[in-house]
Amino acid sequence: MTPPEAKLWLRLRGSPQGIRFRRQHPIGPFVADFYCPVAKLVIEIDGQVHDFEERALLDEERSEHLERLGLRVTRIAAADVFADATSVADSLIRMCADLIGPSTTQLR
Repeated sequence: MTPPEAKLWLRLRGSPQGIRFRRQHPIGPFVADFYCPVAKLVIEIDGQVHDFEERALLDEERSEHLERLGLRVTRIAAADVFADATSVADSLIRMCADLIGPSTTQLR
């Protein structure tokens, strides 16, 4: 894992708020930086190399492939993780909770 991935993983491991994340999860020919299976959300942490046109095109193709599998893809700048990993993690947890919807215990 890259340093920003490791920093974010410290906040996502252990199923925060009951939402499970996997790190370095294989999906077809790709390996997702993080994956939330119940929300079907792929999370990619993009460093500066992703700013170059060639890499950006590969990222776009990768995202399209994953979306054809019925997955959502979100990309987060590594600089954002370095700046405030806790806020990034909190946002991801809320995003997954929104995608999952209310639990059946909340509806009782």
